Amino acid sequence: MHLITKALSCTPGHLEVVAIPVDRHKLARRRWRGSASDGSDFGFDVSEALSHGDCVYWTETNAYVIEQSPEDCLLIGLGEVQEAAWIGWMIGNLHFKAAFGKAGVLVPDDLAVEQMLEREGIYYRRVRHVFQPSKQGGLSHDHNHSHGHSHGSSPRHSH
Repeated sequence: MHLITKALSCTPGHLEVVAIPVDRHKLARRRWRGSASDGSDFGFDVSEALSHGDCVYWTETNAYVIEQSPEDCLLIGLGEVQEAAWIGWMIGNLHFKAAFGKAGVLVPDDLAVEQMLEREGIYYRRVRHVFQPSKQGGLSHDHNHSHGHSHGSSPRHSH
């Protein structure tokens, strides 16, 4: 097993990238274990949480990179500044983490958030996305696998 204490400063471009798949909740921990897609085992004892895309180990042929799992999220489009501030306040009042980007506000798919959005008539859509709360602006990454599906006749939201 390889012990990882921090992310490496860069990934050598000539190496084959090997994913270490992990979900957001495990990735937020200081200590955890994981296995790469090639079966290599890793132990993590880090002072700062790692992030999606971080290279943590390399050999002569492979670079081992954190691959955060996409999860179900709600994407809330933003319009005017006043509306955006109101939506931010409402989500903040529920104490949910959020990611902010050009596409809007991204929050984990949760019944409480969905009910608030429905009650207030706020447009949203369901997406599958690598969720990285505000410190990194998780919507800027190109790992968005949207799955918006319309149901019913309500123009204010889609599932």
